[in-house]
Amino acid sequence: MTPSTYLYGGQVHANGIRQHYLRYGGTADNRASRAAVILIPGITSPAVTWGFVAEHLGRQFDTYVLDVRGRGLSASGPGLDYGLDAQAADVTAFAQALGLERYTLVGHSMGGRIAVRAASKQPQGLASLVIVDPPVSGPGRRAYPANLAWYVDSIRQATHGMTAEDMKAFCPTWTEAQRQLRAQWLHTCHEPAIVQSFEDFGRDDIHADLPRITVPLLLMTAEKGGVVGDDDVAEWQGLAPQTQHVRVPGAGHMIPWDNEAGFYAAFGDFLGARVD
Repeated sequence: MTPSTYLYGGQVHANGIRQHYLRYGGTADNRASRAAVILIPGITSPAVTWGFVAEHLGRQFDTYVLDVRGRGLSASGPGLDYGLDAQAADVTAFAQALGLERYTLVGHSMGGRIAVRAASKQPQGLASLVIVDPPVSGPGRRAYPANLAWYVDSIRQATHGMTAEDMKAFCPTWTEAQRQLRAQWLHTCHEPAIVQSFEDFGRDDIHADLPRITVPLLLMTAEKGGVVGDDDVAEWQGLAPQTQHVRVPGAGHMIPWDNEAGFYAAFGDFLGARVD
């Protein structure tokens, strides 16, 4: 049996808030030869739900998974700024607080939009960017193809208390283990934070950020789900010509849940070593 790459969970004070993270890999060889990987999950995905991905990436890379503010064990509750600029500043402050000299941001969905905004500021140490099936909505653009009620209803039920069987109503194709983990952690998603993030998908223009990104960029999209279409990819590559694009076959928006092997294969050698 392959030994686990999980090292520990930690807390750091950065950008004025407590940020919780999980660390995987981090051997001396990884730190010396390759950029660290910072995983930024989507709108209702606490860090722990991406643990299986970080476990795999940790074989090759010093890997950190963030709890975005308002989720998991990071700072939450009323009074916090849950806007995209604050979320992006969290990420770069996190990397600085941990002394990461070179790092790659891997952001899924909302996490991809956070990574784009962070990269547009050209922070020191950012080596590359992987954006996974990001909402391409924004002012004057088509809406993100999801229903806010799906998030709100599931969070409220999780806050009340729900089982893996209850979660099947929201995630019918997931395995029992995946549903169990989501049922356990979804209550940590602060509803106002989720509502603002969802509504900001239509208010924030990440396309305006793309021309300011100078690092290598991999855009990974799902074959199913309709989040990123071929026209969206063409526009993205026009704004950031360095963008490589890979579409993962047989996968919906939650790509590693639908086609985990395809998700890893889509990285190719973009990170400096193959992860499949």
